[in-house]
Amino acid sequence: MITIGAIVLLTLVILRVSSNLLATDNVMGNSKVGLMATSLATSIMEEAMSKKFDENTTSGNVTSPSNLTTVANLGRDTGEEYPFFDDFDDFNFFRSNPRIDSIDIADNKYLVFKTFCRVDYINEATPLINSASPTWHKRLSIKITGDAMRDETIGRQDTLRMSTIFSYWYFR
Repeated sequence: MITIGAIVLLTLVILRVSSNLLATDNVMGNSKVGLMATSLATSIMEEAMSKKFDENTTSGNVTSPSNLTTVANLGRDTGEEYPFFDDFDDFNFFRSNPRIDSIDIADNKYLVFKTFCRVDYINEATPLINSASPTWHKRLSIKITGDAMRDETIGRQDTLRMSTIFSYWYFR
């Protein structure tokens, strides 16, 4: 009787340890995917911020927000294709090519991310609200999703959202 009780107790302990290991492995996998998605979003932000503020500032200085690209014209100009953008707002409505945003994790297995970018003018007093006219500040919002980004607690695909603000400064 004691032997049977010991075997049952050992079985319960082994099952508990196994379930904890599986849960830990799942959390670690999700953390790796989240870190890769964050790294991808940060790379896009840094690339966008390395460009000129506006199409009208690529060849000179602008002294009035009214001389900047209109809200309706934010985005790529004719003939501009990624990765040859020349200004920050070229990233407006940019959707990445999944082949570019694939990360080789091992043995030719890839994590494929889908990226969507949006650029809006904002006011410095209300940075969360889009401006209907050009200002000295633009916000780049990035959404990244992928098949590996699943939140099992809610049973659907998860989305990483990041944003940054880029401002134009003119010194005389």
